[in-house]
Amino acid sequence: MYEPIRTKSVHSTMAGTTSDFPHRSREEELDIQLAGHLAALLAVTDELRAAAPSADLDTAAERLTGEVSRLRGGHPPVRAIGSTRKPDLSSLHQRAHALAGRALVVAASRADTSAAILAAEQMDVHAAALEPRELASR
Repeated sequence: MYEPIRTKSVHSTMAGTTSDFPHRSREEELDIQLAGHLAALLAVTDELRAAAPSADLDTAAERLTGEVSRLRGGHPPVRAIGSTRKPDLSSLHQRAHALAGRALVVAASRADTSAAILAAEQMDVHAAALEPRELASR
């Protein structure tokens, strides 16, 4: 009823065969993903530092740089250069909060305590920056 397959499969499913391309483990994939989220968070942090400098943001940037370097085998991340336009601080804090949340999920799934703590702290910092200031309006 069906014609038999006459060509070799493009997928090597046979035990003992090796493929022509390298495979990464789940842990390596999670390391790459976590480093990417933290590097993106670092870029937003650098934008915030350029727009509104603070010692807390400087410390956060240093810690993020350390974590990204650790995850990338000692290779430091590329740092963002501040733009000349005036950014919307609220949207930057929203982006940073979202990126920190993504990093927290990946860090938790790979059981990376230091990255999870850093991501959770950054989520708190950016959530607090988004809250309306009640004392300022009085």
